[in-house]
Amino acid sequence: MNKAILNIIVIFFLSLLLTNIIYAQSDSLNENKHKSLNHLRELQYMQQMAMVNPLHKDINYPVLGAVGLSYAYIIYEINNYYKNTWWKEDSNYYYDGSFHVVHDNKYALSLDKFGHAYGTSVISHFFSSGLQAANVNQELATWLGAFGGLSMQLYVEIQDGFAPTDKVTGEPKWGFSPEDAIADFIGASYFVARYYYPYLNNFQLRVSYFPSEAMRNGLKPDNNISDDYDGQKMWLAFRMKNLLPNNLAEYWPSCLMLSAGYGVTGIGNNATDTGLQPSYYLAFDIDAEEIPLHGEFWSFIKNTLNYIHFPMPGIKFSNDGVQFMLIVY
Repeated sequence: MNKAILNIIVIFFLSLLLTNIIYAQSDSLNENKHKSLNHLRELQYMQQMAMVNPLHKDINYPVLGAVGLSYAYIIYEINNYYKNTWWKEDSNYYYDGSFHVVHDNKYALSLDKFGHAYGTSVISHFFSSGLQAANVNQELATWLGAFGGLSMQLYVEIQDGFAPTDKVTGEPKWGFSPEDAIADFIGASYFVARYYYPYLNNFQLRVSYFPSEAMRNGLKPDNNISDDYDGQKMWLAFRMKNLLPNNLAEYWPSCLMLSAGYGVTGIGNNATDTGLQPSYYLAFDIDAEEIPLHGEFWSFIKNTLNYIHFPMPGIKFSNDGVQFMLIVY
């Protein structure tokens, strides 16, 4: 139930109860007017106090300001980075002011689409947590966090649409990808949906990353981790304790999860090259929520850790067959 509605109901019944008490004092008022007036004032004070939401917290404006400045600074840094890398104008590329749309559903065998959904969800998480630290209502913070995450991702995507054009071929260096934008929207929507439908918290987007050989040797363009798909794996973790039938769930450790993963190898410098090899994984995982640390700060830490796949035993499925692995990361 919505907290505001619950508060209204509680206040209504408290007010009704106090009103009945006040009426019950009418006889006493006739006998001892002065004493009853004092008592009535006390009851009125109690009624006023009942109208106060005990869970209400004043907005912490210094923290709120810090969150806003941090968000603006991140946007500035992103813009500055890409202006000097992806969106850079040089002897081969120039800006002609046109907006380009590209369909890249084959890019990195769509691993980047999972990355877009995941990235939007993570940004939403951090922004929403910052707003809640400033005492913004959780529901509003969730919506604003999702809006902030989606806006940040779409800003980059739209700027890609205005990327420079090759002077020889006339082809854009980058372009606006509708598929990427849809993935961004899915990530933000899922973040909001988890607030209204807590059952969805049994399914968590996660990532694991270890720099690829090309990245370690400095062969990746711009050394950008977000584009090092050879080193990334995207995961969906399942909270099995809540998903299994009761007769099985009682034997499943609450701290243990099961994750399904997806990775791509053979990308090298060009994520659209042929010969890319997809890999699928099934591995154990850790539920950081079960760490016995309490309080708002530790809750934030545990929620953040649950966006990361923990190194655990698992199985790899690929063109090379099935491999049992002591550590999958």
